[in-house]
Amino acid sequence: MTSSERHAILGNDCTQVAMNRFDRHHKHKEKQKRQFKKVRLMILSACLMLVCSFYIYIKSTAKIKEPNPDLGKKVVIHLPNGSTVFTYENLIIEENGKLYYKGERNTIDLTGGKVVYENWE
Repeated sequence: MTSSERHAILGNDCTQVAMNRFDRHHKHKEKQKRQFKKVRLMILSACLMLVCSFYIYIKSTAKIKEPNPDLGKKVVIHLPNGSTVFTYENLIIEENGKLYYKGERNTIDLTGGKVVYENWE
């Protein structure tokens, strides 16, 4: 079919062109590819949102609770040099006649200090 025959069939409207079988099949494939890309992007986005929301949910519910050790009563120790130490009763240890504060990371010699049981803030 020549172009003049196509114009005769379609009339004077040159914007529409008769499509042959190959052109229709090719356009259909392009449309399918675009739809497949959109669907794939939507599924990927949905999975990403699901993973992110699950991660946030797990982070908010999983709290690590430390055991609360029994530290005893609150104590104030007045040292001979005039300084004071605020601590708890169970953190004070007496070894070989000397008084020590034994914390998590350090040990302080409190020998000669007077221990007073006070409620400090």
